[in-house]
Amino acid sequence: MSLVDDVAAGQDGLSQLRALIASGRKPGILKSLDFDFIEVEPGLAVFAGTPGDHAYNPIGMVHGGYAATLLDSACGCAVHSRLSAQQAYTTLELKIAYHKAITRETGPLRAEGRVMSIGRRAAFAEARLIDGEGRLHASATSTLLVFDRPVA
Repeated sequence: MSLVDDVAAGQDGLSQLRALIASGRKPGILKSLDFDFIEVEPGLAVFAGTPGDHAYNPIGMVHGGYAATLLDSACGCAVHSRLSAQQAYTTLELKIAYHKAITRETGPLRAEGRVMSIGRRAAFAEARLIDGEGRLHASATSTLLVFDRPVA
């Protein structure tokens, strides 16, 4: 059973995600990379985090995977917010563009994901990673597979 199922079994995607945020519980990836799921509306999901030493690579910058994970989470949960209780999703493709380096000095980052379109089997989403001054650090587009949840 997933953390979402644990806090909101049988509810539609938006209700599941709202219940997850309200519970204060964090899936493992949010704990390990130290970021938060802070907002969800139909077709919109927002994550926030401040990169620290845990996110650095050997060349002295925040690893691109940190930005990619925030963006993938925002795209995926934006789609999740539009699903029925009987549906699930998985990322098929994630394309990232890195616009500006991220360091400790960048400060808090906000990943805003939005659904561009959603159908019976595929969804398309985009996300932007911005700092507190509104500067764009990375952006992403994502293709996601929508499928029926396996019956337990």
